[in-house]
Amino acid sequence: MGLKLSVVIPVYNERDTLMDLVDRVLATPFEKEILIVDDYSTDGTRELLREYENPVVKKFYHEENRGKGAALRTAIRHATGDVVLIQDADLEYDPSEYGKLIEPIEQDLADVVYGSRFLGGPHRVLFYWHYLGNQLLTTLSNMTTNLNLTDMETCYKVFRREVIQSIPLKSNRFGFEPEVTAKIARRGYRVYETPISYHGRTYAEGKKIGWRDGVNAIWTIIRYHFGD
Repeated sequence: MGLKLSVVIPVYNERDTLMDLVDRVLATPFEKEILIVDDYSTDGTRELLREYENPVVKKFYHEENRGKGAALRTAIRHATGDVVLIQDADLEYDPSEYGKLIEPIEQDLADVVYGSRFLGGPHRVLFYWHYLGNQLLTTLSNMTTNLNLTDMETCYKVFRREVIQSIPLKSNRFGFEPEVTAKIARRGYRVYETPISYHGRTYAEGKKIGWRDGVNAIWTIIRYHFGD
């Protein structure tokens, strides 16, 4: 029998893409639950989500905007599947690739899998400085964790449920990425990477991460290098 997936989706102002994304996740050939956390959207996403009903979909609502990391904590706490898979709502990442993301866990080779945008998969050509910033953050993270990841900042992170639910997470915004990486490394979990495709957005199309988040990521890497 295959693994049951808990697909966790943090959402903030994604009215134009959310339902398309949910349809794509539902179409994947796995037993699954979908946990959507609306982080106090103001563009109509919240109202759209309240009207949507599907027994596979569990919905949670923050009463203030707290950030991606806070939304992920809410979803992870309620996950019941064998595997927890993080999925952004913006269509930059393709749910049809779930199979290769969970394969190392199915084969008992890994406890955690990162989907890397830099291992040869097709990707939209966009911002050089974003790429350079990503490589800087990944390198700094690797130096403190002694992992050799190529894409620490990737959205596609997959965990055995008992692994991610055992890790105390604190970051509210995009600091989740370096924090969880530091903590899985410190605990000695088996980590794999697999290539994924990437369909990046411009800021005009709704991209949200900015330079301040990069500065915060550096601070987060340093902070969690020295302890939880």
